[in-house]
Amino acid sequence: MQMEKDLTFLIDFLGCKVNSYEVEAIANELEKQNYHLFDPNKDEFPSIIIINTCAVTNTSVIKDRKMIRHYRKIYPNSVMVVMGCYSSFDGENISKNLGADIVIGTQNRDKILSLVNNYKTTKKQLTLKDSIKWTYENLQLDHFLFNTRAYIKIQDGCNNFCSYCLIPYVRGRSRSRKKEDISNEIHNLIINGYKEVVLTGIDMSSYGFDLYENFSFSDLLEFILVNNKDLYRLRISSIEESNIDEKFLYLLSKYNNIANHLHIPLQSGSKKIVEKMNRKYNLDEFKEKIRKIREIRPDIAISTDIIVGFPGETEEDFLETFDTAKEISFSKIHVFPYSPRKGTVAEKMKEQVDGNIKKARVNRLISLSNELENEYESKFLNKKMEFLFESCKNNLFIGHSSNFLEINLETKENINGKIIECVYKK
Repeated sequence: MQMEKDLTFLIDFLGCKVNSYEVEAIANELEKQNYHLFDPNKDEFPSIIIINTCAVTNTSVIKDRKMIRHYRKIYPNSVMVVMGCYSSFDGENISKNLGADIVIGTQNRDKILSLVNNYKTTKKQLTLKDSIKWTYENLQLDHFLFNTRAYIKIQDGCNNFCSYCLIPYVRGRSRSRKKEDISNEIHNLIINGYKEVVLTGIDMSSYGFDLYENFSFSDLLEFILVNNKDLYRLRISSIEESNIDEKFLYLLSKYNNIANHLHIPLQSGSKKIVEKMNRKYNLDEFKEKIRKIREIRPDIAISTDIIVGFPGETEEDFLETFDTAKEISFSKIHVFPYSPRKGTVAEKMKEQVDGNIKKARVNRLISLSNELENEYESKFLNKKMEFLFESCKNNLFIGHSSNFLEINLETKENINGKIIECVYKK
């Protein structure tokens, strides 16, 4: 039977790369406090369960609740901490009906251990509401328990208030992390053997505005690259059209270790729907910037997100989106049916699109995505490329190239974290 001196933690999350970074940083801190990762083969139950939740869609919230109930049922004696976007607006319900002992929203992550220790004494459930005074919470790490690729969080919060999105309400306004802290964390990860760093945040387009004068996301990229010359690969998790300025294009031409893949969210190719979404870009400028990127890097992979079935989207609007995506020729399209989020502007809009129409449009766009993805991948078949291997599944090691092509390699050698030149085959 597990004794109190055997301090263990189980940590899980749903959602984005920011959530992934946050659980890794918390795991780093727990290890410093003599906790070790829960092993179901050795430990009876984890001392602490920490769940980082997501609220980007209704489906995400359903999955959050399922995860919380699952861990509460199988580990009734563990102290359960629930945090993240979903817990930020539904904390009382999570505590009262789902059995969480401590709920902290999207702040106070640095207080988790003290809150757990206090709970062990008092046995009183606690729900901490997020403060209206949002500040950047500088979590730090020097290794990853669950990822070979190193995610680096550079900012939190969002100022955009897209009409369909709940995130600014649960994450607060944009707050940037100091450039020195970001670069130092990357430096330590390189020393510890990490080959690829992925910059991530909630709204990276607003990086720096709250901290510096005339210092943008592109300036941060340059600062990282200049100060970390041994970095094999720098990947950008997602970049808004507004980030693609002349300096960004220059860096793309100068630094080959910027990954040959960009994810640029489009969300809609209809000018009418873009305006209703409160997306702050011009579609013609969007296309022009992608043209400039491809002038510099002809073989670059450019993926995107598109929301289908936004309120008021007609068949004509959808076809504008379809044709725009085809014209741009994305390497992959992540397709999402519009999901009404309570508390957002779009939820109150009239002309909500019928679910069956949404489903049909989603399928049409997924078919286009498959076609474009196959077309892109075929350019690299039987060509030698460098792959960074990151995980193993069913005795096959999985690696990704700079342009995010995936390859499987069967070998008895442990090649996780290694860079190997391979002939690309699907």
